Amino acid sequence: MTFTVAIVGRPNVGKSTLFNRLVGRRAALVADTPGVTRDRRKGEGRIGPLAFTVIDTAGLAEAPPDSLEGRMQAQTERAAAAAAVTLLMIDGRAGVTPDDRHFARALRRAGFPVVVVVNKCEGGAGDEGFFEAFALGLGDPVAISAEHGEGMNSLYDALQPFGPPETAEAADGAAPERPLQLAIVGRPNVGKSTLVNRLVGEERTITGPEPGITRDAIAVEWLHEGRPVVLVDTAGLRRRARVAERIEKLSAADTLRAICLANVVVLVLDAEAMLEKQDLTIARMVADEGRAIVVAVNKWDVVSKPKQALGRLRDRLETSLPQIKGACFVTLSALTGKGLARLMPAVIDAYGVWNRRLATGALNRWLEAMIARHPPPLARGRRIKLRYITQVKARPPTFVIFANLPEELPEAYRRYLVNGLRDDFELPGTPVRIGLRRGKNPYAKAD
Repeated sequence: MTFTVAIVGRPNVGKSTLFNRLVGRRAALVADTPGVTRDRRKGEGRIGPLAFTVIDTAGLAEAPPDSLEGRMQAQTERAAAAAAVTLLMIDGRAGVTPDDRHFARALRRAGFPVVVVVNKCEGGAGDEGFFEAFALGLGDPVAISAEHGEGMNSLYDALQPFGPPETAEAADGAAPERPLQLAIVGRPNVGKSTLVNRLVGEERTITGPEPGITRDAIAVEWLHEGRPVVLVDTAGLRRRARVAERIEKLSAADTLRAICLANVVVLVLDAEAMLEKQDLTIARMVADEGRAIVVAVNKWDVVSKPKQALGRLRDRLETSLPQIKGACFVTLSALTGKGLARLMPAVIDAYGVWNRRLATGALNRWLEAMIARHPPPLARGRRIKLRYITQVKARPPTFVIFANLPEELPEAYRRYLVNGLRDDFELPGTPVRIGLRRGKNPYAKAD
């Protein structure tokens, strides 16, 4: 059993640095620029034997509710309301500011359990701010240095009373079902965060007309018909030549990590500007990483000739990206929810194909038929013999063919085999990989 800890405070006091320290890796983007974090980000934190869920939040700032900053603050308030304890972080070097006092009063009025954490106290640099923090009326503050890992023992002592009592493990010892990792990717402003919010049924990530709101890859735990799913909302990927700011480069790298860790990737397209060059680039990244893909065409309610538009989209994608031939297309409106019911069944189907394993006997009968239909070409006057095929792994389906001259098999013939596997064994929308090795069929007689 774990409990939840929310980290709140002014911008640039070190909240994301502490988050990374507690989860043990650089999970949140960190930069000197204030306001890098915008959405709530969860992670599994630990200090010694004490385990908990930790939430990184946007910097608190007074702003109108309908502004981007106001929507960021609403997310922070939701995190504090859901947490067992809130860490109000202040900058020990800067001391207690009027904003710190304002937000301390707000937390006190709300009745949330709060621990004041005074950051940047390494070497006594934040002593003055530490002593000022007693006046906030929220109990004894804790002096730490998130950057250097100092004060973690004191933070453990402050958090330990909020932890659940020790409980015995379940008698059956059954391991929980591993969640399906689902990444939502696409260009900026195509509706990825709106789609995530519509799926989970709450304003979990910040949305708005401003492009580039999402910066971190935000993981959201969710149950779909009783099945655990981790939805990962990612930052929009622009063409590399247009990415100049350091924060956007960090966001792009975070999105690529989310793709690498995903089981299935939903590529969100904008129905008003379908399949631009950057969409194809993103789809190619997904295929190169070997992830299953589902294409979600958002804002479909504004398309005037849907049947013709979908036909053009399918033709262009399969022509430009044969690696994901047969990928499922789901047309929907994330804003209204129309068509959304078809998305998760398509994701579950794609996940099943991605995990599929084929029997060796059926594969070798298939290989014989493919060779009989279209034999491999000669290489330097010698016949290329494809002796035996086996599947070496799933996720994605990966096969090895043993041949006498593996290095001589043309790429066109390899594509012929890949397309045959995809069509004959029903492997749509997932990368299919074939490797070649020199060797003999152990079940065949020597020539």
